[in-house]
Amino acid sequence: MLTVAAFIVALGLLIAVHEYGHYRVAVACGVKVLRFSVGFGGVLLRWQPKRQRPGQNTEFVIGAFPLGGYVRMLDEREAPVAPHERHLAFNNQTLRVRAAIVAAGPLANLLLAVLLHAVVNWSGVDEPRALLASPVAGSIAERAGLRGGETVRRAGFADEALEDVASFESLRWLLARGALDGRDVVLDVATSASGAGREVLLPLAALDADEADMRLFRSIGLTGPLTRPVIGEVTPGSPAERAGLRQGDLVLRMDGTAIVDGQQLRERIRASVQGRQAVASSWQVERQGQRLTLQVMPELRQDGELLVGRIGAYVGAAPEMVDVSYGPWDGLWKGAQRTWEVSLLTLRMMGRMVVGEASLKNLSGPLTIADYAGKSASQGLTEYLMFLALISVSLGVLNLLPLPVLDGGHLMYYLWEAVTGRPVSDIWMERLQRGGVALLLAMMAIALFNDVTRLFG
Repeated sequence: MLTVAAFIVALGLLIAVHEYGHYRVAVACGVKVLRFSVGFGGVLLRWQPKRQRPGQNTEFVIGAFPLGGYVRMLDEREAPVAPHERHLAFNNQTLRVRAAIVAAGPLANLLLAVLLHAVVNWSGVDEPRALLASPVAGSIAERAGLRGGETVRRAGFADEALEDVASFESLRWLLARGALDGRDVVLDVATSASGAGREVLLPLAALDADEADMRLFRSIGLTGPLTRPVIGEVTPGSPAERAGLRQGDLVLRMDGTAIVDGQQLRERIRASVQGRQAVASSWQVERQGQRLTLQVMPELRQDGELLVGRIGAYVGAAPEMVDVSYGPWDGLWKGAQRTWEVSLLTLRMMGRMVVGEASLKNLSGPLTIADYAGKSASQGLTEYLMFLALISVSLGVLNLLPLPVLDGGHLMYYLWEAVTGRPVSDIWMERLQRGGVALLLAMMAIALFNDVTRLFG
């Protein structure tokens, strides 16, 4: 129920903001708006405000199916217009006014994302401290000389100035951008708060990254922040329970090797495989001041193309947290910066998917969005606001693409009109609309297939 409610609220808000952008600029430019609708199909709610701008008599509607919306303006191409109202018709406006009205919808979504990010920045959020766990064996981070326990103080791309790192999440975002954009990242790290720092170069440009998933971060080697190697919740009937492990056990050694953090322990559990057989290991744990030796036999699980070990217990204590918050101006600037970065990354990923350099698995549809909406809402208001900001950016960028059925397609028509001095002909308009619909339906089919694969595959 929470998933459905969170999904409907998210869609309703983002669509309403998008259409309000069109509506507000149209009214400001003197275009008569006939209807403002959020949703399609049967009308659930209909009203007309008594106080509207001169020349306006807009009907506001909420439809039964919240998968879109529209703003219907007075237009001679759709219906006859009385002579005394022709100056209010959309088609009789200047090219600049028409372009502004069309662009206002996507821009409203991008501005909403800036505001949502700013609200999160102002209110503050607890995030893991940028304290590195042991890197994955053979990864880029290990080859670069990181061993775990380092604090990342500053970071940035190799060709730019380094900036302060507020949390591990900020670092993760930088690493994802570097890997997907093919840019090397430099970390300024220290082994203690007062220790001397050193710079570490992570050559991420060498990665052939097409998805920002856990496999990407495993290749980089930094999958999570430093955590104590403590056993958390144990699943009944799992290998952990059969071995005698209990919640709260501190793991000291595994087959004689000292365990210093949760990441190292997780990696050794994953690697407890020989051929297609699980391999038992001897664990030394500390429980209520006593040291115990236990034999742990993991079970095999498929992880992509690999067989890995699993013990059926949460491994690793909660990481050290830090409150990340900003003042009024800094919070707003950080929100605009994050929105810009996500927009550019989204455009680059779409471009790479078009030329075949990135996987089409990155496309997501309504099922995945609904799933993420429910999960983020269950984690609290902050997570939900960050989810809304991400979807709002995606909606804004998608609508700016030069597809005939989208706002970006109409802007391309206006660009043609500005260059040639004449509008696109009706014949070409019809052809382009059909092609745009076909392409959009293909994208929706791929996204729905990805949804089903993610959720049920």
